[in-house]
Amino acid sequence: MPQPKVICLTNGQFMENCYLLADPQMGDAVLIDPGEEADLFLRRIATEDLTLRAIWLTHAHLDHVIGVAPVVERTGVPVYLHPADRPLYEGVGHQGEWLGVPASAPPAPEGYLAEGDTLGIGALCFEVRHVPGHSPGSIALVGHGVAFVGDALFAGSVGRTDLPGGNADTLIASIREKLLALPDETVVYPGHGPETTIGQERTTNPFLTGTYRLV
Repeated sequence: MPQPKVICLTNGQFMENCYLLADPQMGDAVLIDPGEEADLFLRRIATEDLTLRAIWLTHAHLDHVIGVAPVVERTGVPVYLHPADRPLYEGVGHQGEWLGVPASAPPAPEGYLAEGDTLGIGALCFEVRHVPGHSPGSIALVGHGVAFVGDALFAGSVGRTDLPGGNADTLIASIREKLLALPDETVVYPGHGPETTIGQERTTNPFLTGTYRLV
């Protein structure tokens, strides 16, 4: 079975994790959640001698999509996200105004992602899991022993739910039903901070063990 190449590109004032995911044998790649530093992402793709095929979005908050417009402008690749986050995606300019960060309107998505969909890159295949709670259209991308979870789950924490469309009960239910169902050895790549594993979060994350309650 082919193994994915995962390169974490932490970027910008929000310290967001953009992921370059590739099939190293075939040289095909996708960007997951391109944040502020589009030049950084494109330089790394060139350095790795990869061909960018698409942008996959775990959700549409500004820090995860602000780089979509410049990357698409320079590469022409398609963009995919969950339809429940389309209003956030189309409101990127308003998000930027709220946060004081200039943001260009992103291009229309090529298609939508739904629970149970499969996405391929090279010989790699990833399953879409809908994990709402941080945002209505948050998803995780699962396959080959790894999970890209956006801002649903972090090492030792979970995503905030006080932004429009967030819901604490929904987020915890999503994590328990869609993420903790994965094997303990699954490597978790979150939208911010270090990688972790499902087993580590199952046993030590205070929001999942009941030590803390998300409100």
